[in-house]
Amino acid sequence: MKKNKFYYWSCDCSKNSGEGQLALLFLKKLSKNYQFKQIKFKNNNISITKKILNYKYLIPFIGILYCWKYFFNNKNIAYINYLPFWNFLIFLLLPPKTLIGPITGGAHFKRTNNFYFIRKYFFPLFYKMSEIIVNYRNYNLVFSTDLLKKYLGKKIIKKSVFNFVIKNFNFKKKKTKKSIDFLIYYRIHENKTSLFPFYFINDLINSGFKIHIIGDKIKNKKIVNHGFISHSKLSRLQAKTKYTISSSENLYSFFTLECLKNNVKILINSSDKVNIPFFKKNFLRINFKNIKKFNNVVINKI
Repeated sequence: MKKNKFYYWSCDCSKNSGEGQLALLFLKKLSKNYQFKQIKFKNNNISITKKILNYKYLIPFIGILYCWKYFFNNKNIAYINYLPFWNFLIFLLLPPKTLIGPITGGAHFKRTNNFYFIRKYFFPLFYKMSEIIVNYRNYNLVFSTDLLKKYLGKKIIKKSVFNFVIKNFNFKKKKTKKSIDFLIYYRIHENKTSLFPFYFINDLINSGFKIHIIGDKIKNKKIVNHGFISHSKLSRLQAKTKYTISSSENLYSFFTLECLKNNVKILINSSDKVNIPFFKKNFLRINFKNIKKFNNVVINKI
């Protein structure tokens, strides 16, 4: 049977970002039954345009306009990302019968976050509005994780697929010699920064551990900053790494999943009361404010 052809919009299809990897994984999964052709954003300097428009918040709506253009030309449409469940306007404005997914969203935020009030009190309202819209428009939903499940009604849970990224990730593990104590992903982001344990990093450095950082740089002569690197280089670094630190915002980010694949142990703060439904043996609950206890308990393993 000839495969159905879809024209899809994606804000990010890069192999070097979590959103991009999620989109590629979703397309790969669906390509068994469908053909896909990307809708391109027609601009001579897309990098400058993205900086001006802020692609995570405004570019999606330009993508929706492109989707309508193809819809009026009788094409099958798919909208892949950026797709957080709080953004009910995306679900409201997409053309009828648009294939969507995977839906993303975190559910853990620190009080120190400047947007904590909005996330705590307004996001549940936005989730409910999105739920009403997707139920009315009869969308079949695929969620990247199950972090938002507690906000959803029984009806939408029944017809949704959860933990897409974990169910479809390739976990074939690699074994190599470990020479890096810690490889940590750091981003200057409102929620990620508030969850980042700078004090624990300093304690690790003072205890003599080798700390490598990818992403945004941390100014410290004893830290090895790699910056933003390719997926292949990241994988090589992870293969050499013993431990990393995970934010409670999303325990199963692509960075964490790649670490699990490369036999890296994941440290999480014991003060964060988060559930660990998958790969429990690979996660270690550590009191980030007690470096002495960490040294006594874990240093022998390192």
